[in-house]
Amino acid sequence: MRKSRKLRLLVESPAVTTVMGASSGLAAILAEEAGFDAVWSSSFEVSAFRGLPDASLLTMTDYLRSAVEVERACGLPVVADCDTGFGNSLNIAHMIHEYEAAGIAAVCIEDKIFPKVNSFSSRGQVLEDVAEFAHRIAVAKAAQRDPDLVVIARTEALIAGCDVNEALRRAAAYAEAGADAILVHSKSSVPDEVQEFLGKWSGIRPVVVVPTTYYDWPVGEMQKAGVAMSIYANQGLRATVSAVRRTLSTIREDGSSAAVENKVASVREIFELQRLDEWLSLSR
Repeated sequence: MRKSRKLRLLVESPAVTTVMGASSGLAAILAEEAGFDAVWSSSFEVSAFRGLPDASLLTMTDYLRSAVEVERACGLPVVADCDTGFGNSLNIAHMIHEYEAAGIAAVCIEDKIFPKVNSFSSRGQVLEDVAEFAHRIAVAKAAQRDPDLVVIARTEALIAGCDVNEALRRAAAYAEAGADAILVHSKSSVPDEVQEFLGKWSGIRPVVVVPTTYYDWPVGEMQKAGVAMSIYANQGLRATVSAVRRTLSTIREDGSSAAVENKVASVREIFELQRLDEWLSLSR
């Protein structure tokens, strides 16, 4: 079964599809090991691992390369964060062709203007015209060849300070344009506005959420509210920063790694994640 088909069936099922941010092959392997349904190739994480801000500095090729690395490393479908689509409608059509050919199961495009800045930045967010963005979604759908490729339209209305009715208006337009799912993003510390959106949503398309700031909303409650997919977009990155910073600081202060050796993965564990024995079995 193609991964795109697998993801489409997951999204259409009654259960919440759980997706973990993974912007390296190793992170994807760990997400699969943990039991997640899919992985999210995040522009925030890809940028951060290069020491750059999530502010449209990297190109489609940069993001695609990372998504392909993730796709090849694990058996899970990949949901690719494609920011605003890397340009105009022509760029979006090209993006669909390239990501689809690479085996990516889903692409997510957001309704902010280029260049975008991360949703949680203090910088004000500027939204794209509804009709223009709906046209881009229609172009994306017309460009796809794999009927199971999932095109997710992400509305940043709540991030930009608009009310739930504006988020609903935009979501309805994007659904009408052919989007397979709607991602409604929020930076509230509680899920109230997302729940209000879900309560008023027509249900014409599945709804995706990213509970980065309202992180104490459990999957069971999401399912009752009507969520189809929950993306844990950057917890792996943040855990990596905390753990590595703590480990490096201890080694530097102690003058040896003795205090951390029983707290970090063994070299053998890394070999197992790399499937070293499988690779070596191919040699004489």
